[in-house]
Amino acid sequence: MLRLRCKTKNGSHIMQGLTHQSCVQELKSKVEELTGIPCDVQKIMVGYPPSSLDLRNGDAHLKDYPIKSGDTLIVEEEKNKPKPQDHPTVTKAPRLEASPMLARRVVPADNSCLFTSVYYVVEGGVYDPACAPEMRGLIAQIVSSDPAAYCEAVLGKTNEEYCSWIRRDDTWGGAIEVSILSKFYQCEICVVDTQTVRVDRFGEDAGYHKRVLLIYDGIHYDPLQKETPGSDTPPQTIFSTTDDVILAQALELADEARRKRQFTDVNRFALRCMVCQTGLVGQKEAREHAKETGHTNFGEV
Repeated sequence: MLRLRCKTKNGSHIMQGLTHQSCVQELKSKVEELTGIPCDVQKIMVGYPPSSLDLRNGDAHLKDYPIKSGDTLIVEEEKNKPKPQDHPTVTKAPRLEASPMLARRVVPADNSCLFTSVYYVVEGGVYDPACAPEMRGLIAQIVSSDPAAYCEAVLGKTNEEYCSWIRRDDTWGGAIEVSILSKFYQCEICVVDTQTVRVDRFGEDAGYHKRVLLIYDGIHYDPLQKETPGSDTPPQTIFSTTDDVILAQALELADEARRKRQFTDVNRFALRCMVCQTGLVGQKEAREHAKETGHTNFGEV
């Protein structure tokens, strides 16, 4: 059984009931059933970067195509192309098409922005605000299964304490969690910092073929995606690790945010402990307060 997902501009769908022995027409009919896009105008793409599949032979089997379990198929509706004419609008049309650009996809600041952002990019642009508990549980399971690698020296607390802590919905994820998720999803996770305009590449030396991007302002994480303004093409969130152009574009976004001061200086921002209402300044004071009192629920003032 093939485990597939298809994605359109309107959302993502899980595809069931297909195998490598299924024929192309079965695939196209399943896509039409899920998306409403008629078989004869479907454009189906797969891979990173996405490339179109030649599906004109409806009797061909899926085993003859580069489709494997776990893939996300990107589906667009092909518009009828206008016939060449000497009409002004025909010659001007290509110049009206926008170019793909890297952009921030804002997610809620709810203590789980890291988990929501990572899920969004690794799943190919699927936004699921309910994914955080599952991802926190996944991290806790991985950490508890390897106490030697994830010891107190690494975690800053005992293995057992960490696993209880990360499952709570009022705790924030950071570098440790990104590293764990990079290994689990077998992809390089690049975090672009808007304050320092640098990129931290988790899984850089692991030989992964896929890369996803997050942008970080000192407190909050958002996913980055390549999108074409005004286009029906679904956004792209997964890139090749050989694509250094996308890293340069991400750094440009970070530099633009820095110049607009769209970052939080973690050493100077004002916080309040939501347990005892104590006012605090900066990340250092917050950590010391948490160590002294056990309070870890902070709100930005």
